[in-house]
Amino acid sequence: MKTPPIIGISGCLTGASVRFDGGHKRMPFVMDELASWVTFKPICPEMAIGLPSPRPPLRLIQMADGEARMRFTRAPNDDVTEKMSQFTMTCLPGLEDIAGFIVCAKSPSCGMERVRLYDEKGNRGRKEGVGLFTRALMATYPWLPVEEDGRLNDPQLRENFVSRIFALHALNTLRRQGLTRQGLMDFHRRYKLQLLSHTQSGQREIGRFIASLHEWDNLDACFVAYREKLMALLRKVSSRKNHTNVLMHIQGYFRPYLSQRQRGELREVILHYHAGVLPLLAPITLLKHYLAEYPDNYLLTQNYFDPYPQDLALRLTAC
Repeated sequence: MKTPPIIGISGCLTGASVRFDGGHKRMPFVMDELASWVTFKPICPEMAIGLPSPRPPLRLIQMADGEARMRFTRAPNDDVTEKMSQFTMTCLPGLEDIAGFIVCAKSPSCGMERVRLYDEKGNRGRKEGVGLFTRALMATYPWLPVEEDGRLNDPQLRENFVSRIFALHALNTLRRQGLTRQGLMDFHRRYKLQLLSHTQSGQREIGRFIASLHEWDNLDACFVAYREKLMALLRKVSSRKNHTNVLMHIQGYFRPYLSQRQRGELREVILHYHAGVLPLLAPITLLKHYLAEYPDNYLLTQNYFDPYPQDLALRLTAC
């Protein structure tokens, strides 16, 4: 049995009662659907630094020099920034092999973006902050897929995040099993069509990087550079236009085998997807049917057809 991806997650999103008000923010998709395919590593930074639940609320204070400090809302002189920094320094090295992290929006410790900032006098400022733990997490692992609970309600962002965690998990597994130049080239080859659905220019650029593998003396350093490039490209949300280009490209492999009626049917399904009439799952399912009937060695290796477990059914809602 394959080892599932390990995903970090803010503890409150699992249903644990660790929030400042003693409650939680359990995510149904994450705990009822995604949980079957990953292993979660729950972390509540505020509980980890010794705070109870319930507890007085915290906020981010933007100092005159631009630094963000974490202090209690009703006791602004009680600062827990150093405690949070010490925790992150201890915690983050142990997250080297995780494949993604789901954080709690608006939290002064976990928020990924748009966290409310206050000035030293307690005046409300703009929503431009990042939670202290998440800021350190993203700085330490810039290639890591990180998303907030609220953003994962968007079908496009949800599909993008899930596809990235499975891609990073596969890449990490390749490294653990023993990295070779041929192994890295084969890995990249499997992701060509998936990368095309994200960005055509980016796919060409990273292709040139892979072509220069022989120039690297340090293969591990090459892996690190490739990982950052790959994950940056996959972060770009796929578009209907790019998916259509990929689908038309795949269609060409089957032209010699299909009847005129079948070719017309396939083209119509792809165009209906492009017009927004059908979900992406429709042309993908038809192409997989033809691939089973007329196997192609190159297409059979492509991760594009199944970038994550089919049971998640994300291609029913994402464009």
